[in-house]
Amino acid sequence: MKRILLTAVAVLMMLPALPQPKNIYGYLYCHMSRKGEWTAFALSRDAENWHDLNNGNEVYDTKALSRIEGGARDAYINRSADGKGFVMVTTDMCVANSHKWNNYGMDLLKSDDLCHWSSVTFDFRKGPQIFCDPESPDVYKDYSGICRVWAPQVVWDKDYTWKDGTKGGYFIYYSLLNKPEDKYDRVFYSYADRSFTKITKPQLLFDWGYATIDADIVYVKADGKYHMMIKKEGGQRGIFATCSDKLTGPWPEPDTKDYVKFEGNKQCEGASAFQVAGDDTWRVGYVEYSSNPTKYRICRADKNLRNFHSPTDIKGVSDPQHGSFLPLSKKEYLRLEKFWNK
Repeated sequence: MKRILLTAVAVLMMLPALPQPKNIYGYLYCHMSRKGEWTAFALSRDAENWHDLNNGNEVYDTKALSRIEGGARDAYINRSADGKGFVMVTTDMCVANSHKWNNYGMDLLKSDDLCHWSSVTFDFRKGPQIFCDPESPDVYKDYSGICRVWAPQVVWDKDYTWKDGTKGGYFIYYSLLNKPEDKYDRVFYSYADRSFTKITKPQLLFDWGYATIDADIVYVKADGKYHMMIKKEGGQRGIFATCSDKLTGPWPEPDTKDYVKFEGNKQCEGASAFQVAGDDTWRVGYVEYSSNPTKYRICRADKNLRNFHSPTDIKGVSDPQHGSFLPLSKKEYLRLEKFWNK
């Protein structure tokens, strides 16, 4: 297929509540590495031609900051609520060590400069004691059976109200499976405080009657709604789209016509939607894993995040995988280049 040239100066559009730099100089692709269970960075000036930082190796000490299994998958990055720092969420998981596709928690990371990171780790098997809202209802009778906490993502919700009246919280959504109590993976959410060190108990975001993972939520200006790209693990597999007026839903089951079907029978997951300045249509990055090695692809969609078409491989990244995109100022971009080229 013909490659799509991104002719405009690219500005990746995040949810409207989070501040972005006034002058975009370049872009960060923050992703899990295909060659290991760690977080890697790549930079681009035009959101089309990328280059690895640190040769595609880890950009922080994974074993130290992922305290359950010493591995990090599915990295998702965003700006902090005040616009002065950065937050990241990852799946705390290391298949290379455990030899199974189970995991038990997630890592919340934060940084002032994109170079130095700290984290807190939440092991969901420990139950209600790890959460900051003991008065809230529990979704499980026994948390110790949790065996999957997959692909968390984070956005700022300025309208969330804490018990003490404080406004604003980080909306973190992810898939959970508790084998003794669940029949399949479902999408839940928690809220993190401004310090990004405390989270609320999981609450169910939706249940469509089959397994769902890898949710990705963006705000679509064209219709004023939140749109979700998500992988169906049950029923017809693939990436689908749905929308809601609020982050917390309701989220209706996707219509089959919104299936990202251009890859034929190939398996796809890990969607990440973004926009380009001067163009009201969308791009969607995702993993196509029927091929060996797996491919990271970017396709086009219309202004309503529908009618997906024209997929191309990401260029210049040695081992791309499930990840996310962030626009950078010149200072931020050059700081990363200097830090990893020293």
